[in-house]
Amino acid sequence: MRRILVMKAISSMLLALGLLAAADGARAQNYPTRPVTFVVPFAPGGVTTLFARLLSQKLEQQLGKPFVVENRPGGGGVTAATQVAHAPPDGHTIMMASSTVLAINVTLRKNLPYDPRTDLAPIALLARVPFVLVVNPALPIHSVADLVKLAREKPGKISFGTPGPGTFHHLNAEMFKTMFGLDLVHVPYKGSAPALQDVVGGHIDMMFSDVSPALPLIEAGKVRPLGVTTRQRVPAVADVPPLAEAGMPGHDTASWHTVTTTADVPAPIIAKLHGAIRTAMSDPGVVETLTKDGTLPQTSPPPDALKRFVADEIVRWGKVVEQAGLAGME
Repeated sequence: MRRILVMKAISSMLLALGLLAAADGARAQNYPTRPVTFVVPFAPGGVTTLFARLLSQKLEQQLGKPFVVENRPGGGGVTAATQVAHAPPDGHTIMMASSTVLAINVTLRKNLPYDPRTDLAPIALLARVPFVLVVNPALPIHSVADLVKLAREKPGKISFGTPGPGTFHHLNAEMFKTMFGLDLVHVPYKGSAPALQDVVGGHIDMMFSDVSPALPLIEAGKVRPLGVTTRQRVPAVADVPPLAEAGMPGHDTASWHTVTTTADVPAPIIAKLHGAIRTAMSDPGVVETLTKDGTLPQTSPPPDALKRFVADEIVRWGKVVEQAGLAGME
C-alpha cells in the first residue's frame, strides 16, 4: 500500500512538472506580450547605450513588440541591477549588464543589494570592450618601457586618470602598477571624457581608456597610444599593438557586455531571447557599427555556459580588486 501511495505521489509530481513546463512553453511562444523595458545602468551616451539601441531595433523587428531603452544610472550600475533583480520574472525587463555590474561590484561593494549569481540570469554575451593605454604626447614616452622608466625615475609623480575607483579603467592601471612595482598617483574623475581631456591638457600623464572615446583623440594626435589591453589587435586602432606584445607579457583584459534579466524567468523565454540576440548580433551592419566603435563582437555561448563564465569572472576580478586594496571600499 505504501509503495502505491509513493508511486501516486511521484506520478502527481511528474504531472505537475509537465504542466509547468507546458505553461512555460506557451508563455515563451507568446512572448513578449507587451513592450519590453531594456535598462541601461549608465547615463546616456557611450558604448552601453549604443549596444542597447542597436539591439532594441533588431529585437523589435524579430519579436514584434517595442523594446524601450531606459537609462537608469547610479551607483556604478547598482541602482539598475537592483531594480532588475526585483522585477517580475517574466522577461519583460532586461538589462545591458557589463563586467562591472555582474563581476567587479561583488568584491568592490561592501553591501551589494543584489547577487548576480542568484538574483540575475544572463541571456547572451554581446562583445568584449578593449581598453587602450594613452599618454600625453608631450611626454618623452613612446613605449611601455619608456613609461616604466620614467615612472621609476619619478616615483609618486606620474599620474593616471579614471572615471572612479574600482572601474575597469582603474583596475587595468592597478594591474600595470603591480606588474612593474610602480608608485603612480590615481586621479579619479566623474567620467572618461573629463579624464581624457586632462590627459590631452597635460594635467595628468596617462589613462587606460575604452577605445571609443579615445579614438578621435588618437586620430587627431592629441593623445599617444602605447597598446591595447586585449591579446588580439583591435580593428578600430589596428596600428596599436597589444600590450602583451609591447612590454606586458600575458596581459589580456577587456570589459564585457551581456543582456541579462531577472532570475527565475522561464528557461524557454530566455532561450527565445538568446536566439533572437544571436541573430541580431550576426547582422553585418551591427557587427560593422560595433567594430568601428572599438568593440570586439562575440558569438555568445548558451545561457548556462554564460552563467558559469560570470561566476569565473567574479573570482578573477575579485582577486584584482583585493590586490588593489579596493575590496569593500564602496
